[in-house]
Amino acid sequence: MNPYRMAKPPGRWSPQLSPWLTQLTAFFRRRKARQECQLTTIDIQRAEIVRQAVADGQGVLITPNHPTHADAYTLYAAADACGFPFYCMATWHVFDTQRRIGQWLLQKHGVFSVDREGTDVEALKTARDILQNRKHPLVIFPEGEVYHTNDRVTPFREGAAAIALFAARKAKRPLVCIPAALKYRYRQDPMNELLEVMDRLEQSIHWRPRPEQDISQRIYELGSALMSLKELEFLGGVQVGSLPERTAKLADFILCRHEKELGLSAGSSTVPERVKAVRGVTLNTLEEVTNDAASTKLLDDRLDDMFLVVQLFSYPGDYVAEKPSIERVAETIDKLEEDVLHQYSATVRSERSVCMRFGDAIEVSSEKKKNAVHDLTDRLHQSVQVMIDDLQT
Repeated sequence: MNPYRMAKPPGRWSPQLSPWLTQLTAFFRRRKARQECQLTTIDIQRAEIVRQAVADGQGVLITPNHPTHADAYTLYAAADACGFPFYCMATWHVFDTQRRIGQWLLQKHGVFSVDREGTDVEALKTARDILQNRKHPLVIFPEGEVYHTNDRVTPFREGAAAIALFAARKAKRPLVCIPAALKYRYRQDPMNELLEVMDRLEQSIHWRPRPEQDISQRIYELGSALMSLKELEFLGGVQVGSLPERTAKLADFILCRHEKELGLSAGSSTVPERVKAVRGVTLNTLEEVTNDAASTKLLDDRLDDMFLVVQLFSYPGDYVAEKPSIERVAETIDKLEEDVLHQYSATVRSERSVCMRFGDAIEVSSEKKKNAVHDLTDRLHQSVQVMIDDLQT
């Protein structure tokens, strides 16, 4: 996964959407998509659903899955196909890595920053205002992270649904959520490049490369070896069980230890939600102990542990074994390249195509109902997964 700085945002970036500028830069975006991400074919399906919702004067929230670092280019292509630009909520780190001209261009493309680890009141106000009053749709990626598991949609965080439901209560117009599925495929076989990375991964743990073995077997044996190292570090010994069981056990052990120290309760929360709670408390405390080196180190170590938990969560453990397609093999090696070889963003190895399909619009109720946020989140998640399954056939 992309490593990113855990800290309070250094600033705030609000949307300054400019439809004429987004139209003007369409050619350059498409060229960058080909050059940087090797996206040679982008197929947008059922864009008429979004166009109709906007034509009917509805507030529109689009909730896609987030499988790759190329998703922004696909999103812009979808906006071009719809005939109007989108607003998009993005972590502040997206802006922090850009120079001023890059930040300005992002804002002109309707992107605005959010602090995902805290309660970002201003970002929430901006999102609600867009849904209640603005013409153009808002995009939020409910997965939150790029997990490199295109065939499986990881559990959606509840923030997107909560924003939509809260906005609907005081909106003077109907609001809808439109789920969207992104599915990437290789148009050229990247196996030679993947085998080279696999050699480097094995060498990184002082193994001899084993090109005579099936690449899926090599991935799982490497994963088991890496898991053993972390189990020794945190649990004092190598554990028994399947790789998914060992991964879940280690992640839960790390989370429970820090939750106990902070007096937090896991309840029925998902791993990402538990991580967010621990990070939020830790970041607030970190601001208060800037002159205490020992305390700062303990807090930094906790943030590192939380990043490890998210990394563990991103590996289902049976993803390749279930279906050893070239895409699943490549996604897993991409992830290992980032996590083990410390590549900031995985190398794009050959030409790819992407299909983005919009699902049926889901009306957002303005009534207060018990479990409404959970139910809407689950419905959006399931809708995207169904479309992904359909796009695989």
